[in-house]
Amino acid sequence: RPTSVTMTSALPLYIGMEVVIAVSSVIGNVMVVWAVRINRSLRDTTFCFIVSLALADIAVGALVIPLAITISIGLQTHFYSCLLFACTVLVLTQSSILALLAIAIDRYLRVKIPMSYKRVVTPRRAGTAVLLCWLVSIIVGLTPMFGWNNLQFLLKNGTVTTDELVVTCEFETVISMDYMVYFNFFGWVLPPLLLMLAIYVEIFYMIHKQLNKKVTASHTDPRRYFGKELKLAKSLALVLFLFAVSWLPLHILNCITLFLPGYKMSMSLFYVAIILTHGNSAVNPIVYAFRIKKFRTAFQKIWKQYMLCQMRPGISEDLSFLTYLENMEWKKSII
Repeated sequence: RPTSVTMTSALPLYIGMEVVIAVSSVIGNVMVVWAVRINRSLRDTTFCFIVSLALADIAVGALVIPLAITISIGLQTHFYSCLLFACTVLVLTQSSILALLAIAIDRYLRVKIPMSYKRVVTPRRAGTAVLLCWLVSIIVGLTPMFGWNNLQFLLKNGTVTTDELVVTCEFETVISMDYMVYFNFFGWVLPPLLLMLAIYVEIFYMIHKQLNKKVTASHTDPRRYFGKELKLAKSLALVLFLFAVSWLPLHILNCITLFLPGYKMSMSLFYVAIILTHGNSAVNPIVYAFRIKKFRTAFQKIWKQYMLCQMRPGISEDLSFLTYLENMEWKKSII
């Protein structure tokens, strides 16, 4: 959640950290999308949801953080302009949560119905699920634009006038804490997180149950398949854990603000919580690189081919084609 940062000695540090996170988030998640594009083995349904998550994280780095830095100096703007920015943050956050939920359900189906999974989870259905996640996220995130905001409160206490509606743009100035706690957190953040926790517990239970089965001579050894599923499930569960660790502190602070209005909290806690939420957008590519071999290989290919210019795009295909022609000519000479 963006908020204003007073003009103190901490401001340069805050801005510097935000810039580093923004650059890392954009570069890392562009690499994720690029890796899926160039590697056919990454084009299954799970990675379709991972791309959706990466796109939300790119938007955080390219849009949300620069705007957060802008308002950190106390930007004066129209109430609804500030509200639209705050709602954009909510939309992107909700899309990340629903993408993580879709990933968890997808991994559950892979383990629960491995034989009929590809028939049930088709690319078209996966694409529909992604669009549905974004649609729900837009509805949930834009709800304050339709009236559940602080405008009436600000008008009553004289903070703004009906003529100009100019405010110092801060998240808590325009967004109602009732909305953030009761609707957003208790309705659309906490339940999906608890559901994902239950899903991953069940996934690990089913996988370990399959791995402990004795293999008979008449059946194919399932341990290789479920071993791969276990490794990927651990990586994606780590992504979920990091998301929860990054976002729960801020929601807990929101609950304290709502339920204990007289309690004075250090603003540094909010700044740390904000940095954590933004930083979450940059960590997922790091997890993929270290935990998922297909991503690591794709990242190395991008780095060598496009960053170090060790191989021009298309040269490997040209060489393969030339080799093929040479082999054909050799075979003709033998015949």
